Formats: sequence, C-alpha cells, structure tokens
Amino acid sequence: MDNLAGVSDLASGSPGIHDVHPPLHDPTAIYRLRDSLAAADCLCVAIVHLNLFSELARRPATETELCIRLQVDQRPLQALLALCGAHGLLTRDATGTFQATGMAREFLIDGAPCDARPYYASMADRPGVADFLRVLRTGRPAGWPGEEGEADWHAAMRSDAFAESFTLAMDCRGRVLAPPLATMLAADSPRRLLDVGGGSGIYAIAAAEQMPGLRGVVLEAPPVERIARARIAAAGLTQRLAVLAADMFTAAWPTDCDTHLFSNVLHDWNVPDCRRLLARSAHSLPEGGRIVIHDMFLDDDAAGPVWAAEYSVLLATVTQGRLYTVPEVTDWLANLGFCVAQHLPTALGRSALMATR
Repeated sequence: MDNLAGVSDLASGSPGIHDVHPPLHDPTAIYRLRDSLAAADCLCVAIVHLNLFSELARRPATETELCIRLQVDQRPLQALLALCGAHGLLTRDATGTFQATGMAREFLIDGAPCDARPYYASMADRPGVADFLRVLRTGRPAGWPGEEGEADWHAAMRSDAFAESFTLAMDCRGRVLAPPLATMLAADSPRRLLDVGGGSGIYAIAAAEQMPGLRGVVLEAPPVERIARARIAAAGLTQRLAVLAADMFTAAWPTDCDTHLFSNVLHDWNVPDCRRLLARSAHSLPEGGRIVIHDMFLDDDAAGPVWAAEYSVLLATVTQGRLYTVPEVTDWLANLGFCVAQHLPTALGRSALMATR
C-alpha cells in the first residue's frame, strides 16, 4: 500500500489541536479505565499461576531471586511487583526483599483464613491472562489485541492500517495532554524543538501554536511520518514544522534543536534502549540544550500510584517497555551529564521532567 487510506481523514476529520481547548470536564476515568485493562489479568497470573504470595509467605525474596524461583523475565516481573505493591499486597524492605503483607496472608496464600484464590482461578483461562503469563515466561511482548499475525505493537506499527488506527488513538489522548505540555514548554522559550517519536505531531503542533516563533522537527518512522505530515499541513504549519522520516535508533538526528521532547516514548522501550535514545539526544543537543521527558511515572519506591502501576502492566504486556520511576530516569540522565531542573504535572496522571547540562 503506497498511501495511508485514512490520512486525510485523520488530518481533517478529527479535531485539530488548534480547535481544542483544555476540557471542561475531567476525563480521568475515561482514560484510566483503558490504561488499566491488563491489571486484573496480571493479578490473576500472580495469584493463580505463580502462587506468588504463598511463595513470599514461605520465603521472602528479592527481585532477582524471584526471577530464578518463578522462572520469569525481569521486565514484566517488575510491572507485576509494582501492581501488587500499589494494591497493598506486598512490601519491599531496605534490602530489596519482597514479602507478603497481612492482607495477602489473609486472602491469597495456601491455607489462608479467607482464601480468595478460587475467585481468581475462575478467570485463569482468559486470553489476557495467558498473554501476560507468556510475557512473563519469555520477556517478549504479546500480540496487540485483534492484530492477527503481528508479533507485537512494534511489529504492528509497520502496518499502514494499524499505524493509522493506533496513531489516531494516541491523538485522542494527545488532545488532552498537549495543551498543558505546550504551556510548560513555552515557559523556557525554546527556539527549535525536536519531537522524538512524535507520532502525529500533535505535541509539536500544540507547542508551535503556543509559541509563534518556534520552529521544529517531528522525528518519526514510516508509515506514521505520513500521518504527521498530513496533520501538520491541516494545521497550516508546514513552514514551521518539518517531518524527518527515520528510525530514531539508527538515523542521524538534527543538531540544531535546542529542546528534545520525548512525550510518551520511553515507556515503550526497555532500559538499554531508553539509555540509547537519551545518549543520542545528548550527542545531538547543542550547548545549553534541554531534554524534556513527558510520561507517567511510578513512585520512587515503584509501589504506586495505582493508575501508573496498572498502566505499566499494559505496557509490559504489549511493548518492550514499562513505566519507570523518576530516580531511574534521573540516573540515566546524570550519566550523560544532565540534571533534572524541574518536574511538573500536566494531565491524566502524566508529568514532565526538564533536564539540562
């Protein structure tokens, strides 16, 4: 397929960012329920298939020890442990050792007074449960729901039809997130913005409309870059916003952008890949440049908040990533000579880290 069939519809049929104002109503519940879809399946895996809480009641363990004992991969296990911690089912001490809480001991272990495990056993054969269990065992993402023959989200995004539908979905979220993020960016008066993995370009468009003097580049891989071009054209910003069709991991980045934006990007990738992307950013930024990481973050102890822990499970299921804590990201940046100057909330449980060197 040479052209994305619905690109013109995406550009003109959906509200442009220039038509959108901060919502009159709080849409948190609408977005939170979608982000939390995989949480019950993950908890079912922990309770029924791993018998995690009985294991911890018998012998507390570190994350590394649990990987060995349960024969699971570390990345999805981290998402599972964050979920269980957020719901008060386990705790981690100063040595990094996890143990079952009193609530877990009362309801979720062998011989518990109010054993609730059969309640979850009744849903143990759900497809989503099988998907997360397979991700735990292999470390590889499950197929995106409804995408026949595609290995995972990363592979599915090479398909024109899937790339269009998924980008439209993220565009819906971006219409809520982009205005407050653009206001935040405007406070630092960037001159030229590189929107890394920028999807439809909705964040760059919002920033350009907020700051008339701003120029920018949306770095995005095909076929999504065609959607970005159409969206930017519909917004009347082709003279100020360019699109670079490239693989962000392998292609050369522009070296004249003073601000690099990663909006909802790092959570799709594992730790080594996140470090690679930030290193490429640091290498390409001019002196005095800034890195802005806009995402949902786990609490510093990775045991909440509940929304973030639930969303992290979904990400760990269908992508190569998960959510990260601010200290994790801060450490990656520090190793590149950057320090976080600000951490400010935007919307829908998201916030932005602004780093300089």
